Amino acid sequence: MVYKIRVILDAKEDIFRDIEVRGKQSLWNLHLGIKSAFNLQGDELSTFNMLEDDGTILKSVPLEDMSDDGDGEIMSDVYIDEAFGNVGDKAQFQYGLLDLWEFFCELVEIIEETKGVNYPITVYRFGNVPLKAPSKSGNGGGSKKRSAMPLLDDDFNFDDDFGVSTSFEDEDDDSFDDDEEDSFDDDVFEDEEDNEDDR
Repeated sequence: MVYKIRVILDAKEDIFRDIEVRGKQSLWNLHLGIKSAFNLQGDELSTFNMLEDDGTILKSVPLEDMSDDGDGEIMSDVYIDEAFGNVGDKAQFQYGLLDLWEFFCELVEIIEETKGVNYPITVYRFGNVPLKAPSKSGNGGGSKKRSAMPLLDDDFNFDDDFGVSTSFEDEDDDSFDDDEEDSFDDDVFEDEEDNEDDR
């Protein structure tokens, strides 16, 4: 059977693609289909988050195993008919790290396979894909989306902790001894010069 999955880019505009993939292909194949359908460049890390109806994440399936013991489930381990058991089943797809693309995937139809078709295949396109991952902020300022690297988010204001006007020039550090510089052995190069004279 073939699973038709609608993949919607998380953006202000309506941008989506309908991708057909075999039930016995894996999430890795769907990942390739999404990259092709949305012209995503490079080989960035990506993750499928399988969702409950209310949006709660059931489990995350990464492209590569990041677990400590090395036996975590990855995309090539999970078949499409396992991930999307029924029409209406949903997942979130994240692609990239600093430039994070986010998509919502929903199974819209299960149909018979067409012979001779090389799946996955994009069967419907709507909207133009932007060149960069879209910002979803509504305040006209910088992006407030949650990135894969939370330390770069605006939630952390380092100026409060360190103060912009802090100066380290006035502080004297008694533990530093300027005389330590004289203890280095500078004779290493003299030996090399002596060797050249002997030749």
